[in-house]
Amino acid sequence: MEDDNNVDFHQKLLSIDEKLELEDIESLKFLCSDLITPKTLEGIKSAHQLFQKFMDEDLLNKEDCFLVAELLFLIKQYYLLQNIGYTKEKVLQELSTKGKISSYRVMLYNLSEEVTQLDFEYIKFLMHKDIPKTLTSFLSLLRHMEKQELLSENNLEMLVKVCQPLSSNLTKRISQYKNEKKESENPLEGHVPEQPLSKAQEEKKLSVASGTAESLWEAFAKENTEETEQYMMGHRHRGLCLIFNNFQFQTMNFREGSCKDAVELRSVFKWLGFTVTIHDNTTKDEMERILTQCRTNPEHKDSDCFVCCVLTHGESGSVFSSDEKSIAIHDLTSYFMAHQCPGLMDKPKLFFLQACQGMEIQEGVPLEADARNASISPPAPKKIPQRCIPTEADFLLGLATVDGCCAIRNRMKGSWYIQALCHQLKRLVPRKEDILTILTVVNDEQSYIST
Repeated sequence: MEDDNNVDFHQKLLSIDEKLELEDIESLKFLCSDLITPKTLEGIKSAHQLFQKFMDEDLLNKEDCFLVAELLFLIKQYYLLQNIGYTKEKVLQELSTKGKISSYRVMLYNLSEEVTQLDFEYIKFLMHKDIPKTLTSFLSLLRHMEKQELLSENNLEMLVKVCQPLSSNLTKRISQYKNEKKESENPLEGHVPEQPLSKAQEEKKLSVASGTAESLWEAFAKENTEETEQYMMGHRHRGLCLIFNNFQFQTMNFREGSCKDAVELRSVFKWLGFTVTIHDNTTKDEMERILTQCRTNPEHKDSDCFVCCVLTHGESGSVFSSDEKSIAIHDLTSYFMAHQCPGLMDKPKLFFLQACQGMEIQEGVPLEADARNASISPPAPKKIPQRCIPTEADFLLGLATVDGCCAIRNRMKGSWYIQALCHQLKRLVPRKEDILTILTVVNDEQSYIST
């Protein structure tokens, strides 16, 4: 019986390992830097190896797996907590008594989550004489700074200098950490008797000593951001996802790599809970028939939203069917307007289009040392043609490129846009990021691929 329990426990850990990506592993290793020696961490390539090391060090066992729960909570992989019998709320309740990750480590990790790739390139330029060119992320920079004794719990001056040109919010986080650390070390200094806190106030109070993830970062964001309206996502079904995958045409070029995109989209949206249907090489009549049938589907009534992905050739404001007939983008979206599809009224309708919108190559603006104060303005971005934009609310239109330009596709790996979209959905949805934030990250990732 004992052996069965151990096998079940290891299977749960393996199921977590299978869901984590390489960047998640790097985040876990960074957060554990005070628990496991750096030399040991260098040889760890998977979450399962890390969990095994925890067990070797008596930090993890089947009776106490809070350390894994704490780490998943800190990297915002909340949906994986259920694998080990935890919820986000349960982790928060136990964090003050069971937490093992220091507030210093949490503060550094949360800073890294806010630093964009563009910010990191700017930092690398500023510090090019002091850091190796092989560094690929802000976390790797922090590790290097610690090795060089330029950064520690009591030595944050260099970190402040690094973050100061980027954002005042970053330096505020560091200052808040220093102040709360000082208060925790000298709890009676400047003490003024005060009324006992209510339960709600106690829950809101930030604890540096406990290393609470929502302190120093998330709480500030919550206090300085107005509440925004959100769509209700509590229906019985997530929704339908249509994928039109046109890769074979009469005279147009064969779209190699498109099937890779279709498979990746199906995998991601199935994972998100959608009922996914792929339609390969559809004519204009077939596309119109499928869209007509879909808009009258009774499942919309009990669903949260709708997704339509179109992978094909295109031109300004339109896409092509497999029989090479042009279909206006506005016509695609019009099938799901409120008067045409009442089941999706007031529900988000997402359209992702991997298709050229012209023949030009979209130009980038190269980064320069003085880019932040450059006197020469970049050319004005081209806009989505007005005829493409849905006239109703609740529509989101994601295009692989801007009007007049072609969309880039790798024959083996698929298109830049769709692969970046799928990657960031898998990475950021578990962290509760909204779709506009995700698409901003997708755009940023594409800009680096293309430079």
